[in-house]
Amino acid sequence: MAKKRSKRRSARSKKQDYPGWVWMLFGLAIGLSVAFAIYVRDGKPAAPPPVARQPASLESAIDDNGETPTASTPEEKPQEKRFTFYDMLPNFEVVIPEEEPDVEVDIEPRAIVKPGLYILQAGSFTRLEDADRRRAELALQGIESSIQRVTIDDKTYHRVRIGPTDDLQELNMLRSRLRAANIDVIRIRLGE
Repeated sequence: MAKKRSKRRSARSKKQDYPGWVWMLFGLAIGLSVAFAIYVRDGKPAAPPPVARQPASLESAIDDNGETPTASTPEEKPQEKRFTFYDMLPNFEVVIPEEEPDVEVDIEPRAIVKPGLYILQAGSFTRLEDADRRRAELALQGIESSIQRVTIDDKTYHRVRIGPTDDLQELNMLRSRLRAANIDVIRIRLGE
């Protein structure tokens, strides 16, 4: 008799277990009811997207047959500015020098007597190797130089420059040594 009771209990417990899809539907129903309750509680309509305002330059260019536009939206509170560089940039001024540097090809062996700050350019090359070669030639003459990299119209140039110097005696001596070594230079006067 005890065996029959245990069989009945196990059969009854098996019949009370529900299949997995029933539990899935039950969970889905609970989830949907919670989502619906939240939707009803917060049923406020979504805020309309902000209206894109035209720049002031375009607003004044639009002509509505002489009529002034009326605002159909209520006055908005001024929002805190997110970026400040719009206000800062107009206050900055870029000073462009009025004089271009005085550039001359140094062909004539006349001494320079006009005081100022001078740079001698011993070449401008598209390849860095060529600029290094010219710099080595100058080093063999005992002349210290540097290579300046410049990009013009998406093309890179390597300028070999000597100076700057404001000592006219040293400048004339450098020019004569370069002329003796058959190195053509461009004399650039930067200013006083």
